[in-house]
Amino acid sequence: MPDVQQITIDVDSSTGVVAPSAWFGNEHPIELEIGCGKGGFLLRQARAHPERNFVGIEWASKYFRYAADRMCRWGVENVRLVRTDAKHFVMHRLPPACLSALHVYHPDPWPKKRHHKRRLFCAEFVDAAARVLRPGARWAIQTDHAEYFAVIRGLIDGRLDFEPAPFDDPEYGTIDERTETNFEVKYVREGRTIYRLALRRRGST
Repeated sequence: MPDVQQITIDVDSSTGVVAPSAWFGNEHPIELEIGCGKGGFLLRQARAHPERNFVGIEWASKYFRYAADRMCRWGVENVRLVRTDAKHFVMHRLPPACLSALHVYHPDPWPKKRHHKRRLFCAEFVDAAARVLRPGARWAIQTDHAEYFAVIRGLIDGRLDFEPAPFDDPEYGTIDERTETNFEVKYVREGRTIYRLALRRRGST
């Protein structure tokens, strides 16, 4: 059974590009979830797909610790957790074509205009996501914030390196079959509209 040291990764001890495959000791496909919270989505996906590796990024210390403890209690060996700035990590620390999937569910919308610069999604982040996703990789995005979703669509629509993909995908579970994130459960109960977008990275596999 893994311990917390095996589950958590320190990426701030150096400033260079990391090698996520080295964290697992195998060459299985790697999926990244940005903002993994308490780790519910990661845990269920990792248990359902032992043939894949999963990396979760969470900045909030209490959720990061909770998620790490949760993975250890369940004995999940194909998950690694990183407490770091997700935008910087994707833009500067990941090597090209290293991810088979990128999950971004309910990123902080920073609704006040003066805080928009703190948002995850910007042109530079989308460029970086295209660089780190391998050809054929999936990018799934979900939010309850209509204005932020419009911004995200505006950043992605028209790009030649992505093509639309169904959000319902048997390989990743349909909306009804898949297990929801904590935010999704909360917002659905509140009756909020959930906006979803899925993309496939163009290119030869």
